Amino acid sequence: MLTVSQVTKAFGGRTLFSDASLQINPGDRIGLIGANGAGKSTLFSLILSENVPDEGTVSLQRGRTVGFLPQESAPSGDETVLQLATSITPAMTAAYATLREFPDEHSAEHHEAHDVFIEHDGYNLEAKAKRILAGLAFRETDHHRPARTMSGGWIMRAHLARLLVMEPDLLMLDEPTNHLDLETLGWFQDHLANYSGALLVISHDRAFLNAICDGIVEISRQHLHRYRGNYDDYLVEKKARDEQYLSAYKNQQREIEHLQDFINRFRAKASKAAQAQERIKQLARIKRLAPPENSEATVKFRFPQPPRGGQRTMVLEHARQAYGDHVVYEDLNLTIERGQRTVLVGPNGAGKSTLLKILAGLLPLEAGTRTEGHNVSVGYFAQHRTDTLDVSRTVLEEAMDGASGVSEQSIRTVLGSFLFSGEAVFKNVGVLSGGEKSRLALVKLLLRPPNLLLLDEPTTHLDMASINALVAALQPYEGTLVFVSHDVHFIRSLATTVLHINAGRLTSYAGDYDYYLEKSGAASDRGGLVAALSNHRPAEKLAVTEPKQKLGLKEIKQQRRAEAEARKAAAAARRQSETQHRELEQRIITLETRQRELAAILESAPNDATSFPLHRELADLTEELEQANEEWNNLSATMASPA
Repeated sequence: MLTVSQVTKAFGGRTLFSDASLQINPGDRIGLIGANGAGKSTLFSLILSENVPDEGTVSLQRGRTVGFLPQESAPSGDETVLQLATSITPAMTAAYATLREFPDEHSAEHHEAHDVFIEHDGYNLEAKAKRILAGLAFRETDHHRPARTMSGGWIMRAHLARLLVMEPDLLMLDEPTNHLDLETLGWFQDHLANYSGALLVISHDRAFLNAICDGIVEISRQHLHRYRGNYDDYLVEKKARDEQYLSAYKNQQREIEHLQDFINRFRAKASKAAQAQERIKQLARIKRLAPPENSEATVKFRFPQPPRGGQRTMVLEHARQAYGDHVVYEDLNLTIERGQRTVLVGPNGAGKSTLLKILAGLLPLEAGTRTEGHNVSVGYFAQHRTDTLDVSRTVLEEAMDGASGVSEQSIRTVLGSFLFSGEAVFKNVGVLSGGEKSRLALVKLLLRPPNLLLLDEPTTHLDMASINALVAALQPYEGTLVFVSHDVHFIRSLATTVLHINAGRLTSYAGDYDYYLEKSGAASDRGGLVAALSNHRPAEKLAVTEPKQKLGLKEIKQQRRAEAEARKAAAAARRQSETQHRELEQRIITLETRQRELAAILESAPNDATSFPLHRELADLTEELEQANEEWNNLSATMASPA
């Protein structure tokens, strides 16, 4: 379907690809990985014909369609969310624009555009788009909002919906999980599992790549190296390939050394001159292997350690926190001990980020006390932390600010690990993107670490190498760590305690993430991050033993018929339960999305009569959500119990 054949491409004197080849067939599900700057975005631009190779060809089979979701900054105009989601061809896009410009149904322009709409099966297309928009957590009231009035993340979701409605033969996605919450990500993975076309995905999310990929393509040494299986399979195969390559490289180096040694010793001797000349020709014919790439973590710098604090780092007693009528925590008691590495998990809207803000002292308690331990210093990382950066400085100047005792070269090493390399360290902070500012704020925090570190989704804007760098920085960290993350690899690398939060209740698991998964009975690695733990257990069935009776042929037939009817009825009941289960899941996702929106609005809204309708809506919604969760838990328990 798509063939990349012997492609060479260079930019600014640097060769990204040399004689690189790749074949993508219908149904392939490929994850594209590689170090920052290796050429992932360049390969996408070559496939999309936005760039042309210096040598070689990129060809797409005639009649095949390609859809592309960029990492950020997808365009939006005056179209509504629903119109954007259904703009699957230029003709449909033009038809929607004409219908907006000529709303009069009797006008010739409106009539002609409506014909195009009908020709593209517009009404069925809208129904499909609405289902996909619901899966991506859009509310029905969002359908007719102009897309440009929404945040950048929601615009990206609308464009993702458009591509899923379009169903191109090749779907190309650049970091598609950056703008998705965990519940939506679960729906998205399930949807891609049934996607009919081929996938080519750039992602730093290992769990996502494991869930959707049957092949990994790594950009390394200017070539495209293909591996079978998902990301975990790639790691195993890559280790074996790297060992083979290292052995071949060492053998070649020994051969080169022996040839060069012979040449140096006998070139001047007349009796050996002919043999020396032969060795020179032999040496020239060797196609030299590049030195093996270092696959270890990019951080080679030991970060400063914080001063030691008291044994009890933070204590919350009888704490109460609410947004208007929506009570997040009531009579909360929590003690954080020195040296703990605690990950907060639980459903969206459960209060994970709120708890981090309480611990950071950013949200004053309505009741109860927050007590910091002896000599405790608190550092909090979230997106808003970028507001503290000095936009008049360069990246390097901002990183060096306050980092006493750390050399400029060491700081540049750390910046390089977080995607600020070369001339990028001299960029002005004011021109950085949101993701770049977030990474810089993280570097600053690591260079001056407090002894209580609170991190809210720190890996969102990092590639795999930078996530490894962050793990390498935090593993020897001697302070106390409390964090929220959707990256299972990151959690497994750091967490020694898991704190599950749901409906204001905290359940502690004194072990790592795998221990939590085992004890909580979570359905999957990622499902454990958002699961609402159920207190309902299916009732045990008591076995009653009765004397066996011999049956005649007629009775046996009747019994078999009854058993078949019972199985049929049970299967029908099971299908009905599964349908109800899916509907409840979708309803809970919609309710939780609206709950988060209201909580965010009320967090900055004045506490007066103007916000009363929002408080009332949030209270009603919370009650409805609790009821839906209870129904879901009861239904889950019923479905899990043996028939």
